[in-house]
Amino acid sequence: MAWFDAGVNLLDSRFEIDEVVARATDAGVSKLCVITTHPSEWDAAIALYNKYPSQCCYTIGVHPHNAKDVTLDHYETIRQLARQPGCVAIGECGLDFNRNFSPQDVQLRVFEEQLKLAADLQLPVYLHERDAFEQQIALLGRYMPSLKGGIAHCFTGDSTQVKQYLSLGLYIGITGWVCDEKRGEALRDAVKQVPLDKIILETDAPYLFPKTLRPRKRNNEPAFLPHIANQLGEYLHVETDKLRNYSYANTCRLFSLERV
Repeated sequence: MAWFDAGVNLLDSRFEIDEVVARATDAGVSKLCVITTHPSEWDAAIALYNKYPSQCCYTIGVHPHNAKDVTLDHYETIRQLARQPGCVAIGECGLDFNRNFSPQDVQLRVFEEQLKLAADLQLPVYLHERDAFEQQIALLGRYMPSLKGGIAHCFTGDSTQVKQYLSLGLYIGITGWVCDEKRGEALRDAVKQVPLDKIILETDAPYLFPKTLRPRKRNNEPAFLPHIANQLGEYLHVETDKLRNYSYANTCRLFSLERV
């Protein structure tokens, strides 16, 4: 009954990492993909993988919020670190025009450079997008033919958007957002368009605590992934175990990992 949480911000300061990993293991979540979003996290992710090599893998990349912090040297560092054991994708990368913590032109430049690196390294891309779908899909349309796949991480969009992502061959990352009665309505309609062999389950912890889970906790955790799957299964009329098997296999396929 193994689960794979394909996206957890395990380096977040709100987490006591060993305790979170232990609770995940107790819940059957035996594999975790640790997301990096800033150059300051890259070495810590590698150290975490070295501590938990059978449970963790990780991404190397820069979130659009942090694009303003990128220097030319960082691209070569990404190139080197992405070749290390345990690295499975380039990202979290993409565009976020909602709050523009980094200027839009800088976001576009840093995103494109990471797409180029992913193509050169033949690694999938781990994608973030908010209020920048048209710009993001335009860049992806140029680079996807050269890329080794990718995932629309924490997808919260609508049916039209999910169809465009699927047309590029992307996997769709589903989080506890699907459990939000109000905000998750469009997503619940969209997921009906996603084939089971393109669904990947993730928590994006400590964010997006599933609102249907009781008692309410301060932080989301990988241990809550089975609850998200159960809720998604109810919406799709698919057994939870079937979703678990598909998601685990899809995640391993995306990240080029052997299923254990």
